[in-house]
Amino acid sequence: MIDDPLTDGPEMSSKMVGRAQGFYALASQEEIGLLMSMNFAFREGKYNSSTITVLGRNTVFSKVREMPVIGGSGLFRFARGYLQARTHTFDQKTEGAIVEYTCFVLHY
Repeated sequence: MIDDPLTDGPEMSSKMVGRAQGFYALASQEEIGLLMSMNFAFREGKYNSSTITVLGRNTVFSKVREMPVIGGSGLFRFARGYLQARTHTFDQKTEGAIVEYTCFVLHY
């Protein structure tokens, strides 16, 4: 399960604009490939109370991973598109990561 800060930049001082909430599960026997189900739940500005929903495969050691946007709510109602995930930093001790998501979304 995940409930992580969604910020406008990778730095600890970046403004939090929402939460990345959902889950992931290992879904591959040959590589580290995750099944991800995630909502970007926005809490700031004009997107407050709106969400973007992502469901797809994340091969975490690939430089760029692409996953589909399957829906949304609020200002992102009927959202469709995709996002690209890039690992910004990874801490091998804690297995924690900062991931950059670039979202391309068409919505109502």
